[in-house]
Amino acid sequence: MISVLPLIGFGLLSFLSSGSHSQPLVASNLASVNLVAQWDSPWVAKLFEPDPVAGAIAQQYLANLANQGLAAEAQGFFFFTGITAETYHQGTALLPAASLTKIATTLAALSTWQPDHRFETLVGITGPVENGVVKGNLVIRSGNDPFFVWEEAIALGNALQTAGISGVEGDLIVLGDFTMNFETDPYRAGELLKQAIAVQFWSPEIWGQYRMLPADTPQPEIVIQGGVQVQPIDAVAQVSDWVVQHQSLPLIAILKAMNIYSNNVMAEQMATLVGGAPAVMARVTAATGISSAEIQLVNGSGLGIENQMSPRLTVTLLTVLDRMLQGEGYTVADVLPVAGRDSGTLAYRDLPAYAALKTGSLATVSSLAGVFPTRDRGLVWFAILNQGGNLEGLRQGQDDLLRAMQQHWGSPPALPDALVPTVDFEQDAYRLGNPQRNQSFSR
Repeated sequence: MISVLPLIGFGLLSFLSSGSHSQPLVASNLASVNLVAQWDSPWVAKLFEPDPVAGAIAQQYLANLANQGLAAEAQGFFFFTGITAETYHQGTALLPAASLTKIATTLAALSTWQPDHRFETLVGITGPVENGVVKGNLVIRSGNDPFFVWEEAIALGNALQTAGISGVEGDLIVLGDFTMNFETDPYRAGELLKQAIAVQFWSPEIWGQYRMLPADTPQPEIVIQGGVQVQPIDAVAQVSDWVVQHQSLPLIAILKAMNIYSNNVMAEQMATLVGGAPAVMARVTAATGISSAEIQLVNGSGLGIENQMSPRLTVTLLTVLDRMLQGEGYTVADVLPVAGRDSGTLAYRDLPAYAALKTGSLATVSSLAGVFPTRDRGLVWFAILNQGGNLEGLRQGQDDLLRAMQQHWGSPPALPDALVPTVDFEQDAYRLGNPQRNQSFSR
């Protein structure tokens, strides 16, 4: 796992009030440092002084929401530039976060495993292989891979064929909570696997995903004659030989995909693996230093208005996550979708270029959080949490607010190094269906 270090210098800050204009922040981890200048020195006060134009832009945004009949106490935002809270409203208030919850789940996962962690799935047999046919059952032991999809199953089928298996007389036995294509019922996931490794039974959907693979990718033809059985994860005594070990994509890529598409099933599975919503909250409060009064989660996906976070905690969570990732050679852009580069929930949004963002939506909730680069203020971290019935209107207002802020502070001449992503699903290391992540055992 990534060790969670306190933010240095201007990181983990004490927020002094929750009005609509920001007040100076105190760098809590500088308390023991003998500074030459006092905190009330004019140049220090100037350093921490919020931008009044940014405050005016935010006030106009609030006025626009009020004109739509939206209650001010149901809206919140926080804009932070590393040393200064430029402007905020309802900064410490608990507000429905929707899928911003997935940012908390992302941090919890990276506090549990390293970014290159892979979930391992084993495939074995319960009888001898004669002329390529298993005289028994095929067994798949779940490795809790949240991103095992058609492409991965096709590659696994090809690995089994390379290992000398062309058919199975018996059943497919599923051990544990195997998921496939975000189907959490192990029996149904097993049915999907049976279909994926036998080209004879491919649907148009499978053919569509197959065409996304390299042109020379083989088509597995392993027909399992029997049905699907689901058994406990530790029922391995029946396995006579393990045939293939499948490794998932690296965790960093799984989290990126989860956040690009705001996949609730992946987020729930990830949160469950780290210990559930209480464990996610505990890791967030430990990492940010902000009390549990500013976070309330009932799951890891954000489904339900009971999942609530404050704008301040959300921003702090993002900055902590970014520092954790930078310590491992990544950036926050490696776990969040990037405007103009990744589609998913950012499709059709008019957002600042190069911004790394996470969206959230429920029936009456729209949220947006992340970071965007500017010429004058560097990286601007923000969270906007809205409540109201007109989701399209709320999204448009968020986009307008961010673009107004970036226009005021200026667009950067180039993508800053701090937002250059490493994860690229076109590269072999992060490509679904890469056969190199299947290892055959000698038999």
